[in-house]
Amino acid sequence: MYYKLKPQYLLRGWEKLPYALVDSKTAQTEFLAAPEMELLSLCNGKVDLSLPLVSQKIRDMIPRLEKYGIIEHCERGDGILPEQEYRKYPARYIRTAHWSITGRCNYRCKHCYMSAPDAKYGELSHEEIMSIVQQLIDCGVMEVSLTGGEPLVRSDFMEIVDALLAGGIRITTIYSNGRLVTDQLLDALAQRGIHPEFNMSYDGVGWHDWLRGIDGAERIVEDAFLRCKAKGFPTGAEMCIHQANKHTLRETVKRLAELGCSSLKTNPVSDVGAWKEIGYGESITTEELYQLYLDYIPQYYEDGMPLSIQLGGFFSASPRYPKEYDIPSIKSCSDASKTCVCGHARMVMYISAEGRTLPCMALSGMDIQQEFPLIGEIGLAACLSDSRYMRLLDTRASECLEHNPECRNCEHALQCQSGCRAGALEHMPDDPLGVDPYTCKIFKQGWIGKIRRAMAQVNPELRCIAVPEQTDA
Repeated sequence: MYYKLKPQYLLRGWEKLPYALVDSKTAQTEFLAAPEMELLSLCNGKVDLSLPLVSQKIRDMIPRLEKYGIIEHCERGDGILPEQEYRKYPARYIRTAHWSITGRCNYRCKHCYMSAPDAKYGELSHEEIMSIVQQLIDCGVMEVSLTGGEPLVRSDFMEIVDALLAGGIRITTIYSNGRLVTDQLLDALAQRGIHPEFNMSYDGVGWHDWLRGIDGAERIVEDAFLRCKAKGFPTGAEMCIHQANKHTLRETVKRLAELGCSSLKTNPVSDVGAWKEIGYGESITTEELYQLYLDYIPQYYEDGMPLSIQLGGFFSASPRYPKEYDIPSIKSCSDASKTCVCGHARMVMYISAEGRTLPCMALSGMDIQQEFPLIGEIGLAACLSDSRYMRLLDTRASECLEHNPECRNCEHALQCQSGCRAGALEHMPDDPLGVDPYTCKIFKQGWIGKIRRAMAQVNPELRCIAVPEQTDA
């Protein structure tokens, strides 16, 4: 009785998570107990699983794994591929790298985190970039999203793509302003058998040119959305909201849907990078932003849920799940001492244009980024083992709650966990464990109750998937 792993599955392990099954097509990783790993290791076409030396406990797992399409019956000697064999990486587990492969840009955005118009952080050489690609492979990072600056300004962009693909790393998303999203580029990607999402900024109907600093930017990005649609590439968008364009939210969502865009994420302009340096001033108050979002929610449903939407940490919904909605700021946590302070950053690493590992892209506009390690100096494996970066990622929510007296006994503590670290650092630049005022206001100013009442008016049968009990103030 011989079995083997189906070709898409890989046996892997990381420091502190030694046993895992990876789906190479989707990068989905399932961490395993030792007995499960033992069975999968024997499913190599070489071991007769009916032999007495194989325990009945191990054999009992076979029908379930076969049912779920992980293993298949095979003839003796019909083995697995070399890349499927067990490999343990010399680093902690990170699923995705969100990577600024350049700090250069062909636009002059007024709110740029990294002051890209002036190439404040420049870009790494081809050799340095290829070194990071190899280190991503060697550390078991399964997928990347490519951003900048404007990633497509690199003359070696397709070489980077090819190196990532050759190493088995999926390219999920390319972030772009759209100007260099050409038929030639899309055809080159399709020829390689990939159709990553193009996520392109769209900052309000009639206002995109102003924020991007380029005449015709709105027309250019609309053409790029349509070009992607015609060639079968999925698209998403991000909108930066400020005082001047806030009134365009509804019109912008509808226009993006017309262009074939499937999702929109909104955030206010942050007072960092170019926005702060040039002195454009405060973009929009938190209260104004949340009222804008609240007013838009019923309009979103009136318009037939044109696309998936995430209004910052305030609200999200998708036409794929029309009976559900979420309030992203509400976190599910029963034990703060066992919960990482940022679940997203624990899975997704940001690599800055100068090759620095950061918890998220927002920190690239803050002075604190200098405290985090450069891959070129210590290597990615060290960054993902014992470094300032990994220590922050391993910080528990309980440390934030203890650090902030106003959070310790707050009724919302387990759902808020002192908020987002980037939001906290924007408010208190020297305190990564501080309070995020944006999230705090969602809870303490009663916005969650307002969202629920608005949703009850839209349709009382709609279900909030966030933790509900103690957050209805």
